[in-house]
Amino acid sequence: MNSNNGTNNRAPMPVAFFGIAVGSLALAGAWRAAARVWTMIPDAAPALLTAGALVVWVALLAAYGRKWLVARDAAIAELRHPVQSSFVALVPVSAMLAAQAVQAYSRGVAIALFAIGLASSLALGAYLQGRFWQGGRKPEQTTPAIYLPTVAPSFVAGTAAAGLGFAQIGMLLFGAGVFSWLALESIVLHRAAVHEPLPDALRPSLGIQLAPPVVGGVSYLAITHGAPDTFAYMLLGYGLYQALMLARLVPWIRQHAFTPSYWAFSFGAAALPTMAIRMLERGATGPMTWIAPVAFVAANVVIGLMIAGTVRAMVRGELLPAAAPSTQSSRAAVTPINGNVRSIERRAVAASR
Repeated sequence: MNSNNGTNNRAPMPVAFFGIAVGSLALAGAWRAAARVWTMIPDAAPALLTAGALVVWVALLAAYGRKWLVARDAAIAELRHPVQSSFVALVPVSAMLAAQAVQAYSRGVAIALFAIGLASSLALGAYLQGRFWQGGRKPEQTTPAIYLPTVAPSFVAGTAAAGLGFAQIGMLLFGAGVFSWLALESIVLHRAAVHEPLPDALRPSLGIQLAPPVVGGVSYLAITHGAPDTFAYMLLGYGLYQALMLARLVPWIRQHAFTPSYWAFSFGAAALPTMAIRMLERGATGPMTWIAPVAFVAANVVIGLMIAGTVRAMVRGELLPAAAPSTQSSRAAVTPINGNVRSIERRAVAASR
C-alpha cells in the first residue's frame, strides 16, 4: 500500500535523468577502450556493460516518451524552463552515444541513431542557444548545464561521425564544440566568481565542468591519427585540473544525501579515462601509463557509487521527485534532478516570468 501511494505521489521523470544513460553509456565506452589496451579484461565485460547501458537508455526513452503522452504540459514547461531546458540536450547526446555502442554490431543502426541524434541536437541547440542570444537571462540561471545544448552534442557527434568514417563532418562538429565551450566557460566562471553561490540543489551540476575538456579530447583523438600531439595533452591536462578542482569542492557540493543529480559527474568521470586509454592505444608513454589505469579505477568507483545510490533510491521509492498538488502540476514538472525545486524557484522560475 505504501509503495502504491509512493508511486502515485511521484512526478513524471525529469529529463535530467538522461544523465544516467549518458554516464552508463560513457562508462561502457571506457571499458570497450580498456579491453583493446589491457588484454586481461575479458571481452564479455564491456559487452555486458554496453548491453546494460543500452537497456537503461531504452527504459529512459520509454519513460520520457510516456511523459510527452500523459503529462505533455509538464514536458513543455520543462523545455521552456531557463535551467532545466538544457538537460533536454541529453536525449540526443545519449542517442549518439548509443550509436557508438552499437556500431560494432550494426553499422546501419549506428548510422540511423547518429543521424537522428545529430539532427535533433542541432535543432534543439539552435532553439536553446537562440533563446540565450535574445538576452534577459538572469545570472542566477547560469550553471554548467549551459554546456549541454551545444558543447556536449558537438563533441559526441564529432566522435561518432569520425568512428563511422565521416571524418570531415567530425572535424566540423569538433570545431563547433571547442568554440562554444570557450565562449560559455567564461560565462560560467563569471557567474561563480561574482554572484551568489549555487543553491544546494544545483551544486551537483558543477560535475558537468569536468566533461568539456575530456569529452572534447576523445573527439579530438577520433578525428586525428598517429601519436597524441601537444593539443591532446593540453586537453587532458585541463581535464585533470578540473577533476582536482571538483575533488576539492565535493564537501561543498555534497550538502545532502545522494540524489540522481550527482550523475552530472558521470560523463566527465568516464570520458577522462577513455581519453587517457585512447592516448595509450595511440602510443603515449610516460605519465600516461599510470594516469590511464588510475583514472579508469576512479571512474568505476565514482559511477559504481552512483549506481548503488540510484538502485537504493529505486528500492525505497524515492527516485522520482514528489508530485506537487494538481493545481501546480505544470510547475511541478520543472524540477531539478533530485526534485528539490524550492531552492531555485525564487531565482530561476520567478526571474524567467
